[in-house]
Amino acid sequence: MTSVELEAVVCDKPDESELNDDNGGKNVVYQLVDHKSSERRWLSERFLRWRRRYLPVDGDNRRDHGSVKQSGPLVSGAAYCISSCSMIILNKIVLSSYNFNAGISLMLYQNLISCLVVAVLDISGMVSVEKFNWKLIRVWMPVNVIFVGMLVSGMYSLKYINVAMVTILKNATNIITAIGEVYMFRKRQNNKVWAAMFMMIISAISGGITDLTFNAVGYSWQLANCFLTASYSLTLRRVMDKAKQSTKSGSLNEVSMVLLNNLLSLPFGIILIILLGEWRYVRSTDVTKDAMFWVVATASGFLGLAISFTSMWFLHQTGPTTYSLVGSLNKVPISLAGLVLFNVPLSLPNLFSILFGLFAGVVFARAKMS
Repeated sequence: MTSVELEAVVCDKPDESELNDDNGGKNVVYQLVDHKSSERRWLSERFLRWRRRYLPVDGDNRRDHGSVKQSGPLVSGAAYCISSCSMIILNKIVLSSYNFNAGISLMLYQNLISCLVVAVLDISGMVSVEKFNWKLIRVWMPVNVIFVGMLVSGMYSLKYINVAMVTILKNATNIITAIGEVYMFRKRQNNKVWAAMFMMIISAISGGITDLTFNAVGYSWQLANCFLTASYSLTLRRVMDKAKQSTKSGSLNEVSMVLLNNLLSLPFGIILIILLGEWRYVRSTDVTKDAMFWVVATASGFLGLAISFTSMWFLHQTGPTTYSLVGSLNKVPISLAGLVLFNVPLSLPNLFSILFGLFAGVVFARAKMS
């Protein structure tokens, strides 16, 4: 007899014979209750035995779950590093190897892919996206303007500068951000941080002087990118609490921020393409008729979104300290891959400057931890 059937019997309306025989009726109910209790105990014991067997929580069985937990940071870290490295390399191929002179259009295409993928994942229930409103959009607009400028300047700097020097010059972003934290958030930096930043400045200056492929336009774009990236980080930190208050749930997860940033960047990108006349170039260039160009450009769009998800995954599996250190160490394979794949002319002093800059980045990450 199931619990549902038992409840139906106990709650059923008694007939006249049961009303006339109170003791007999009570005995029937007591027997049913006793049967119910014994059945519950039996089911409970069966469930506990099943749980100990198939859902181990202690003893030797815990090793099975421990192996999964131990592999989590390794797999997520590898996914983050591979997607980050591949994204930069593919963007360099699109902009330099294909000689594509429309960085804003590339940004627009990549962001459109990100929006579509996140929308599909949201509809399928694989991710949760916050519902947007005009109040949230108004709060987020300054962040998005800087975000668009950061992406565009990054595209153009990568077109004119080799990957290794872009990686080293990006260290200037850490310097600007650290100074901004002092003035905006009254955050004090320790002596190790200032020493690491001095090393970054030395490596950037020496790297620029010894760069055999020096391009003033590219360096100007990269300098602008450093200021915009630091501004994005600082502005995002300032408006985050206000943005969360603008949502119905009072929160704003990383997936929602990815969609919000990429979605709001689309009209800005279209306006810039029209104002700068980039659409004429996209229509007339023969590069857009090459199928492999679209394969590489589309792959770079998917990788841009992959960086967002893998970075969140890796950060969740480890923590800010490990995430920051691995991000600094990841610059090493990116720089070496950029030097090898694109046959960059290299002098010994320039190579030393690049290696010194990579070392300075690791020192900075370690100093921020202390």
